Amino acid sequence: MRVTPSNSSQVAAAPTHDAAVGAASDSPSSAEARKALRKALRAKRRAVTPEFRVKAGRQVARNVDRVFRLRPGLRVAVYASFREELDSTPLIRLARKRGCRIFLPRIDTRTISMKFVEATLGAHETVNHLGIVEPKGTKPIAARWLDLVLLPLVGFDARGMRLGMGGGYYDRTFAYRNRHIAWRGPRLVGVAYSFQQVPSIDRQWHDVPLDAVVTEAGVIRCSTGS
Repeated sequence: MRVTPSNSSQVAAAPTHDAAVGAASDSPSSAEARKALRKALRAKRRAVTPEFRVKAGRQVARNVDRVFRLRPGLRVAVYASFREELDSTPLIRLARKRGCRIFLPRIDTRTISMKFVEATLGAHETVNHLGIVEPKGTKPIAARWLDLVLLPLVGFDARGMRLGMGGGYYDRTFAYRNRHIAWRGPRLVGVAYSFQQVPSIDRQWHDVPLDAVVTEAGVIRCSTGS
């Protein structure tokens, strides 16, 4: 694990994880262990104060700008955060300021799949069944044509193993990365609070590892080496 620390002023300390929020393999059942870990980490995430959420979101955007060199025309997918998640608004503003093309996820409940749709200024939006904002009326882009994906998570480890909300949308969308070595794009970068890092998460067959994770404390390069 390599951590690129933030070179800006430190954000106020967040709650740290403890032994009870450790490896997902502590339970006899991996599925039950993941469920327990998800519940514990979501509780910690919900306990974040509004002030810390705002500061952390701004610091994460600064860390992304410093390390990933956003530039005009870059195809960047960003999640539309809901209240429990680290605020993605600063990331979206940063991408617009740097002239990137911005794409947001859109869930198709019929096929249980996720598409990425360009979010242009003034475009119509809707709220999906999960309470997440989605753009309307735009043709989706194939996931492999994106350059950078900034995606949410509940927990992660230094190898890039990601624990999500349990829907499997990102893993299904980027499953081809586990099959095709020659074409692994785009770069997958998790966005989280630093306290969401845990010692280890058991990899399941469908998991797609992250290339890096950015938190308010810095950028963690995962074992994929990207």
